[in-house]
Amino acid sequence: MKPSADGFTLIELIVILMLTGILAVTALPRLLDSRVMDDRGFHDTTLAALRYAQKAAIAKRRTVCLTFTTTSVTARVASGDPPSTVCDTDLIGPNGTQPYTVMARGSSAYTGTPTAFSFSALGQAGQSQTIQVANVANSITVEAATGYVHE
Repeated sequence: MKPSADGFTLIELIVILMLTGILAVTALPRLLDSRVMDDRGFHDTTLAALRYAQKAAIAKRRTVCLTFTTTSVTARVASGDPPSTVCDTDLIGPNGTQPYTVMARGSSAYTGTPTAFSFSALGQAGQSQTIQVANVANSITVEAATGYVHE
């Protein structure tokens, strides 16, 4: 019967240390650079905000207007009975914030300032729109006829 050896050999330890070092050199800079995550997060929250605004327009049977800066999007809704086409009331966000605004984190921004537009009570967009967040490959598209918001 052969005695069992517990633990690692010196060669195994050296190989594990080398692999750990290589992994740290290649992966650590990506983990520490939050810019990529901030840009993708801003893209995703903008996409969600546009979809929310369209659904709010349909649910409220009111026009919902979206205004942009290079680092934010804000939604407002038309009020009155019958509703006007002028957005004069802040739209309440899904988490209760008023006005519903999505702000960029860090150095994230849109590539150019998107044009303001609105969703009608039927969910149709006032105009087609393509929105691009800097450093993100996919752009956000809003179809005019249907109001469909997609990547």
